[in-house]
Amino acid sequence: MQEMGAGEQLDMVSTSTIKAVPISREAYAPYGSLIAADEALPFRYANMRTAKRFDYLAEIANLRTDSAKLNLCVFSCSPLSEAPLQMKLLEKHQYSTQVFMPMTNNARFLVIVCLGGDEPDLDTLVCFEAGNGQGISYKPGVWHYPMTAIGERVDFACLVCEDGTKEDCEIHTFGIPIEIFPL
Repeated sequence: MQEMGAGEQLDMVSTSTIKAVPISREAYAPYGSLIAADEALPFRYANMRTAKRFDYLAEIANLRTDSAKLNLCVFSCSPLSEAPLQMKLLEKHQYSTQVFMPMTNNARFLVIVCLGGDEPDLDTLVCFEAGNGQGISYKPGVWHYPMTAIGERVDFACLVCEDGTKEDCEIHTFGIPIEIFPL
């Protein structure tokens, strides 16, 4: 089997292995935003100049303003029990951005994403590894695997607009698992 990295195509006939790559703002942009204090970004001082404030790091979209409301919740994610991860499904939130911010020190986690419409476009499948001080957002309609902690449990604050219906989350399953290898 051939290992794949960011930007490489996945041929499901001959390939079922994806290798994680370090997350970067540029590589992740088609799927959402990397959320982190980054000295290369514009900032302004706050709190009597004891803090640097980085504004508008991710767009928060609610495409069902008539029914869905912003939900701040916490996901407490168990660590990956064995590698490689056997990915059997992807999910998407068609009508909302979803934001995950780790609240655990020394957090490491996988961000598995791909584009697509009614079904995932596996030619765009990529796995990023994110770490301490980094959060992510998924744009509405981006297919992704559930948050996957590496090494130890990670608690995430999550923002998502929901109304409690099945339209909040759509799931696509695979007949043959795709192997995902962390860094």
